[in-house]
Amino acid sequence: MNTSLTFSGKRICFLGAHPDDIEIGCGALIAQIVNRADIRCVTLSDNQKNPELQNLVEEHYASMAVLGVPKDKVVLGQFETRRFPHARQEILEYMIQLNRSFQPDIVFVHTRADIHQDHGTVTEEALRAFRGTTVLGFDVIRSSYGFFPNFLVEVSEEEVIKKIDSLLEYKTYASRYYFHADVTRSTLIRYGAIAERPYAEGFDILRVIGKFGCISD
Repeated sequence: MNTSLTFSGKRICFLGAHPDDIEIGCGALIAQIVNRADIRCVTLSDNQKNPELQNLVEEHYASMAVLGVPKDKVVLGQFETRRFPHARQEILEYMIQLNRSFQPDIVFVHTRADIHQDHGTVTEEALRAFRGTTVLGFDVIRSSYGFFPNFLVEVSEEEVIKKIDSLLEYKTYASRYYFHADVTRSTLIRYGAIAERPYAEGFDILRVIGKFGCISD
């Protein structure tokens, strides 16, 4: 097996449009790094205008807690679901302020292959707000078409289980196929196969800022 590339950051920001997006796209990675970096999980809409989703906020906090993310590292915005394109400028300004206050080394956001209007707006504004920062795109299976990961992060069996368990906290979405444990595990196995590892979480590269350093003998 080839040696894996090692990457790191002191401050890591995960950006999603709705509760559940970040866990679906990055749950195993979050479980891996939560005690090794200062992270923020920022979701721009709490989805509370939908009367069928009244339990979603507490489910989101419970899901993040399974991954090891404390409540004070979880941020929920008030942007209206499915109306993100109309609030593009306000979302950009929100992210610019986030960049100033948190100054992340790496940002994870929706892949550009995602066709959901809110997801696409988050990604485009993130690329504007976090200029000069590495940005990687994650997959939310229900709305991504043509996603193929070209940045693969090896994850462990324990981290796979934590991701599965975190999604089980969403009782509101229990009947949706993309919350099924088999779907989650098989996706991580597939990305692992691409990486020639047992499991991996997959991302696409939106921007990488790097510096090559020689390893001394």
